[in-house]
Amino acid sequence: MPSYYLKNYRFWLLTLALLAMLVALVRPTQNQPRPIYNYTFIIDITRSMNAADYQLDGQAVSRLEYVKHSLRGLLAKLPCQSKVGLGLFTERRSTLLFEPIEVCQGFNEIDTALAQVDWRMAWAADSRIASGLLNTLQMLEKLDTHVIFITDGQEAPPVNPRYRSDFAAVKGKAKGMIIGAGGLQAVPIPKFNNKGEPDGFYRPDDVPHRSTFGESDLNPEKIQGYNARNAPFGNDTSAGNEHLTALQESYLQALSTEAGLHYQRLSNVDDLAVALQIPEFAKPINTAVDVRWQAALVALALLMLVFIRRLDRGLT
Repeated sequence: MPSYYLKNYRFWLLTLALLAMLVALVRPTQNQPRPIYNYTFIIDITRSMNAADYQLDGQAVSRLEYVKHSLRGLLAKLPCQSKVGLGLFTERRSTLLFEPIEVCQGFNEIDTALAQVDWRMAWAADSRIASGLLNTLQMLEKLDTHVIFITDGQEAPPVNPRYRSDFAAVKGKAKGMIIGAGGLQAVPIPKFNNKGEPDGFYRPDDVPHRSTFGESDLNPEKIQGYNARNAPFGNDTSAGNEHLTALQESYLQALSTEAGLHYQRLSNVDDLAVALQIPEFAKPINTAVDVRWQAALVALALLMLVFIRRLDRGLT
């Protein structure tokens, strides 16, 4: 009888397959270098982010809702030991809700915080994108994190070229990316009453179409009704399309260059994950990686050999 088992190849294949499965059951691990990431997401919650030019499940959703959906989907794609922080932008500055925390242990907390982000959290109505980006980079300069600034890029009121933000002092000190949210086709901006209820859309006479801050960048002789003290921008009624909104991509690309950041348009979760998990943002560490799949693969291969050999004999 013992000689039978010694000569029976199926016995040994099944024995080895059983041993491989036992190895898999003890949850073997192996130290391997893996990239981890550290991000602080700053989300624009100004009024134009309520414009509905994204689609989810066949339904139109706002830019803000799509940003939240995308970031919540991104959490599941980040490797454990990565960290995520969260902040909000409105007016001309950002505020940090929490500093980066470990994404696996803090998954529920981060996911819940993202789900609760709302435009009603805004503390002012203006949208000074460049000033807000500069403020964000200054605020996070000393944190070991990559700044991910998410916005549609619409300055409200329009920026005066004389008073553009200067990024020279922070360029190169903070790494990160500007994420452009929204479509390139101009759409209406939803309007809400003082109870936060929908109240149609903004009309041309509801918003300023030019900056009236400081001095005009035009030659005074070309400004109708110019008065250095009382009417530096003249007395003509301004007209424009600032009541509509579209992704200001070229403007955001210019800001990213000035600030030394990357730029990416938000299209879907997968593309966002690829854009953010670049080598420049990665920090390699040795991590205990689950390698049960290797033992399970060996067991499967051994079992396949058993049945393949039996099939060959049956055919002959």
